Amino acid sequence: MRVTAIWAGVDVGKTHHHCVVVDGTGKRLLSRRVANDEPELLRLLADVLALGDEVTWGIDLADGGAALLINHGQYTLYIPGMAVNRASEGYRGEGKTDAKDAAIIADQARIRRDLQPLRPGDELVTELKILTVHRRDLTDDRTRAINRLRGRLTGIFPALERTLDVTSAGPLVLLTGYQTPAAIRRTGARRLETWLRNRKVRGAAQLAQAAVEAAERQHTSVRGEKQTAQLVHTLAREVMRLNEQIAEIDKLIKALFREHKNAEVIASMPGIGPLLGAEFLAATGGDMTAFGTPDRLAGFAGVAPAPRDSGKISGNLHRPKRYSRSLQRVLYTSALISIRCCEESRRFYDRKRAEGKRHTQAVLTLARRRVNVLWALLCDNRSYEPIPPVPTAA
Repeated sequence: MRVTAIWAGVDVGKTHHHCVVVDGTGKRLLSRRVANDEPELLRLLADVLALGDEVTWGIDLADGGAALLINHGQYTLYIPGMAVNRASEGYRGEGKTDAKDAAIIADQARIRRDLQPLRPGDELVTELKILTVHRRDLTDDRTRAINRLRGRLTGIFPALERTLDVTSAGPLVLLTGYQTPAAIRRTGARRLETWLRNRKVRGAAQLAQAAVEAAERQHTSVRGEKQTAQLVHTLAREVMRLNEQIAEIDKLIKALFREHKNAEVIASMPGIGPLLGAEFLAATGGDMTAFGTPDRLAGFAGVAPAPRDSGKISGNLHRPKRYSRSLQRVLYTSALISIRCCEESRRFYDRKRAEGKRHTQAVLTLARRRVNVLWALLCDNRSYEPIPPVPTAA
């Protein structure tokens, strides 16, 4: 017997998924564990479609192991894993199983009206999402490597660690060859400068002189110096390798971003370059109709405050708990940059600071206003034009 409307919840796993289908009353119509393999997923899809005329899918993962499942044109709602865990407190039983989680996902898809549908987006946006996520992983790896490098160098040569900016190319090249004060003193400023120039380091003379001055301040050789120096050498090369990988992926991201139909409009906004623009497209899918209004986009980005009223207390606003961290970072960072390069943004920021807002609050308020501007530009398909300041009366 076919049911008119049904809801299918899928608890996603790396090798297997569990699917539970419920009808309008919450009654289970199907419960099955399937392998993350195309033939089995296609059989599950056919069996679920045979149960009802209108199928709504719910899923707790939007990519990764779920990619093969959601790539079949079905209407799918996204339910974050944290939301599933919180909702589980309202269901009977304290145990946690894949079948129970799938049933909760199906029931939540049935009763909730605030869930966002997954939209596949075009191929270009999908590629941007893959590349921006990979770039974030690389930058996180670089940050960890730099922190380890600083820690190791401080252990054997703190004066040099204070002198060098190990986020720059020149100091990293220096550390691939020289890590201890004794080695730098033996080499001397002139020979060290020549060594750096041969490796095309800018400001070789200043860098060599600063390293020798740091070496003259330390004549003590600490325990484990030899092995630690080798680790500093390895970490410096690792950071250089990561810098090269990030530079290569930046070229790919910039080239892909320029191919998008909205690239010119997005990049016209002060503070948004190709990289932040690509992250904006990856976070939003590039389709503003998915949000309906700029207010919903601002809420999705976490730059619109949510009310927390209780009893006689009203007007109590806080940052929402559910929002896109990546999109908020794009909007916040671009607003921060625009304060330095756009007079209109600077005037707005200064006005909010004069009203008593803290720095972070003023930047978030600016980001919220910029959402409205960017929304209007995308809807009208026109580039941003700065508004000249209103002349004050003499």
